[in-house]
Amino acid sequence: MFADGEFLVGAVISVLTIAVQALATILVVRAARIAARHLSPRRKIETLIIVMAMSGVLLTLGHFIEVAIWAELYNLLGVIPRKDVYYLAFVNFTTLGYGDILPTYEWRLLGPITAANGMLLFGWSTAVLYAVLARALRILRLE
Repeated sequence: MFADGEFLVGAVISVLTIAVQALATILVVRAARIAARHLSPRRKIETLIIVMAMSGVLLTLGHFIEVAIWAELYNLLGVIPRKDVYYLAFVNFTTLGYGDILPTYEWRLLGPITAANGMLLFGWSTAVLYAVLARALRILRLE
């Protein structure tokens, strides 16, 4: 019923990547606050660009770490050759799904679990970016 532990393993790794996303969110919020206090209020557009770019970079780095966590799981389980683990994790996490590399039969459900996790975390990042943008626009009085 639970595919010999695939769901449990996928759930554990999903929780781990959610924790990484939470840390990335905290970093973005703190960095945005610091930038808002220290950047020139007279250079509103430049400040907005810096805050949004910094937020995007931090969240993207978080996603790279999350993909690396999935890749390491694939590597530990030996679901595909080592040289392809990051590629497969990225293709699954982004829901690109080329299908050119497939995991071993007994771990095939990890792909959709990785994709569901990626969709959740990309949606979360979108919400964070929107919140940072809305707050920055209010603070800079650009709305």
